Amino acid sequence: MTICLIGGSVTGKLLEDAEIVKISTPYGEMSSPLELGKIAGKDVVVLYRHGKEHKIPPHKINFRANIFGLKEMGVDRVIGVSAVGSLQKDIEPGAIALPDQFFDYTKGRTYTFYDGPQVVHMSMADPFCTELLEVFHRSLIDLRIKSKRGGTYVCIEGPRFSTRAESKFFRGVGDIIGMTLVPEINLAREKDMCYLTLATVTDYDVWADVPVNSKEVIRVMKENEENIKNVLTNAIPRIPDRHACSCGLQLKEAGL
Repeated sequence: MTICLIGGSVTGKLLEDAEIVKISTPYGEMSSPLELGKIAGKDVVVLYRHGKEHKIPPHKINFRANIFGLKEMGVDRVIGVSAVGSLQKDIEPGAIALPDQFFDYTKGRTYTFYDGPQVVHMSMADPFCTELLEVFHRSLIDLRIKSKRGGTYVCIEGPRFSTRAESKFFRGVGDIIGMTLVPEINLAREKDMCYLTLATVTDYDVWADVPVNSKEVIRVMKENEENIKNVLTNAIPRIPDRHACSCGLQLKEAGL
């Protein structure tokens, strides 16, 4: 079993004796070279979604190259660490959310490895790994970190934030909002990987009185870095070596 953390600088700080590996893919370059190491004895790979220096905007991430390269490295479980806005008053900035559904509102991304002539229709009824959800939920409870289990992640194209009208519309379908989940989760499903989002809530988007801005997002992310590190170091050792979920059976069920 190999676990991947896709996120920012906080994820790389957790690795012990990191080794740098660069992988070539038929889809082009990955967002960053991979960092390989261990967290609490578990093999972990770190990928910087926006690049090591955070220079790749959400709509320009090469998601296919990223997921293909991770599969080549033997990754079978992906934990996506991201910043999100809250669409509901009871999900406060500073909390960590574990969504179990998503609503795709992106517009111009490449969503599949199967562009033809082979056509595959993957089930996405339950897109997140139930086993990982349980593991991380228990860790958040044990650490007494303010959190929200379940709910819907609305994924928008970016890189701009929503208008007030859009934000009010999204409140009717979702609980948190971000720019990076799709198609990362779709492609992981096509490679039979487990997937979990560990989402730091940074703001109330723009439906609240004070609209979101980048400075506020960065400030709350920095404040919550310690919580992210604590939950990762607590939860990763709890992840079973053998899968009790059905994530690895999805391609077979799709007829492959």
